Amino acid sequence: MLNDDDVLVVLSNAPDIMLAKRMAHILVEDGLAACVNLGAPSLSIYSWQGEIEGAEEIPLTIKTTAGRQQAVIEALSHLHPYEVPEIVVVPAIGGSAAYIDWVRRQTTHPGPQVPGQH
Repeated sequence: MLNDDDVLVVLSNAPDIMLAKRMAHILVEDGLAACVNLGAPSLSIYSWQGEIEGAEEIPLTIKTTAGRQQAVIEALSHLHPYEVPEIVVVPAIGGSAAYIDWVRRQTTHPGPQVPGQH
C-alpha cells in the first residue's frame, strides 16, 4: 500500500509536441507533477481494433506522488485526444533523497515553485 507522499513515475504520450507541452505545463502549473520530461518523437507500433498501426508520439515521463496519482490520471484522460491513452504508473523505489523530497514539495503546494535541477 502506498503512502500519499510516495513518489511515482507516470508514463504517457502525446500525438504532437504542442499537446505534449500543453499537458506538461498544466500538470506542473496545477501542482499535479513536479516535472514532466518530453522525449524525442518516437514511433509506436500497436494493435488497435484488430489492426496493426503505427504513430509518431511524444513520450511523457511525469514525476508525482501517490496522493496526486488519481488527479494526474484524470487530467491526462481529459487532455488526451485518444480514446484509450497510455497512462502507466510506476512506483519509484528509490533515488536521490534530495530529488524525492523536491518532488514531494512540488506536488504538495499547488502552483509554480522555484525550479530546481531535474
